[in-house]
Amino acid sequence: MKKQFVILIVLMLLNKFMWACEVCEQQQPKITQGITHGTGPQSNWDWVIIGVVAALTLVTLILSIKYLIKPGEKNGNHIKQTILTNFEDAR
Repeated sequence: MKKQFVILIVLMLLNKFMWACEVCEQQQPKITQGITHGTGPQSNWDWVIIGVVAALTLVTLILSIKYLIKPGEKNGNHIKQTILTNFEDAR
């Protein structure tokens, strides 16, 4: 119970810093208002960079989950099998 209380307090304190302040909110374009600090993207190239980075991050996340769940290696000595075996033992 004490651990949950501490986590709740920490999350409540972090909430203040997670969202943009009023000054930063006015400097942002509508799509990012309220969620980021500082000035928004200055040109269309900034949006291209943001899109490419977001796409790469999403692809990386999907592939890492895919290869963690189904490693494709049938050899029992492969490092991926060691990770999966330890995960199943922990359950």
